[in-house]
Amino acid sequence: MEKTLAQFKPGEMGRVSKVTGEGVIKRRLFDMGITPGTEIYLRKTAPLGDPLELRVRGYGLSIRRTEALSVLMLPGETN
Repeated sequence: MEKTLAQFKPGEMGRVSKVTGEGVIKRRLFDMGITPGTEIYLRKTAPLGDPLELRVRGYGLSIRRTEALSVLMLPGETN
């Protein structure tokens, strides 16, 4: 069952199914390495829920919740 990256809880891992954002947001996510098939681990979220701290392609990355809403994920394991 697909869900957005913004719906993930800290410790969850999954694979990018689709990036639905348009224009600048989609380009920015692709430039950061968030492309279909990429595995993403959600390390933690800030106290107010924004930004999200991710592990993508072996490096740490922080993105805004609004950007995370554009990333459809296939859930994987939970650590």
